[in-house]
Amino acid sequence: MLELQRATHATLQVLAAELVDLDLTASEINALANLADGRPRTVSELGAAAGTRPTTLTSVLDRLERRGHITRGTRAGDRRSVLIELTPTGRLTADTIHKTLTDLEHRAIGELPPEAVAGFHAVLRALTEVSP
Repeated sequence: MLELQRATHATLQVLAAELVDLDLTASEINALANLADGRPRTVSELGAAAGTRPTTLTSVLDRLERRGHITRGTRAGDRRSVLIELTPTGRLTADTIHKTLTDLEHRAIGELPPEAVAGFHAVLRALTEVSP
């Protein structure tokens, strides 16, 4: 588990350096990365995907909305549910983040045998599922 924590911090440092021109925090990068597929999400769904409590996510979403990366609206038929969507600017930024993450993954584990990569992904899924 200590190695996972070290890898997480090293990954965040690389991402911060490679995405410095976007002027985003790690939490903002995480939120946009989880929206990069273009699918709108509720705050709860995004919080679960990003591993962030909805109350903590609110300030991240406030900043992203002020910068024009996201919009918050309501879901048809459920006005109580807040739906987060990327704006065109947010889509471009999320695409940049996604490409950077994909490139980093290829540099880090691209030379490993497929079974090792599959095992790595299985461990990550297991750790995600055990989290509260």
